[in-house]
Amino acid sequence: MAYGTLEVVLVNAKGLHNTDFLSKMDPYVIFTLKTQEKKSTVAKGQGSEPAWNESFLFTVTNDVSELHLKIMDEDTFTADDYVGEATISLEPVFNVGIVPSTAYNVVNKDQEYHGEIKIGLNFSPEPETNSFCSGHYGGVEDYGGWKESTF
Repeated sequence: MAYGTLEVVLVNAKGLHNTDFLSKMDPYVIFTLKTQEKKSTVAKGQGSEPAWNESFLFTVTNDVSELHLKIMDEDTFTADDYVGEATISLEPVFNVGIVPSTAYNVVNKDQEYHGEIKIGLNFSPEPETNSFCSGHYGGVEDYGGWKESTF
């Protein structure tokens, strides 16, 4: 189980499905890691080829295995439009520490291709400080106190 800090670097996207018919999209990304949620800035007027170059930090504290991204198009007078989503496995970054900027497919709810998004990942593990978690239980005197028992 990984514990530490996950840095997500949102680089850019290309070929996103345009949800605006008369103008360019204003896309943004919502990242979800378990119960943590972060939102990128809106790439105003950048359409289907936005660039962000933003970083987000998440605390990894339990059995986290995936990062979920949802791409939305900000609209002024109506509800924001859903563009697509991507799910990224975190196992590679937990194993090696860094996954350089990589393109991931963006799909809609029917799993149809709607472009790609480029994300970089960095994981900084926390040093283990709890002796119970590290597998060291201490000596006989440290565990249970049975040595001083009167039985």
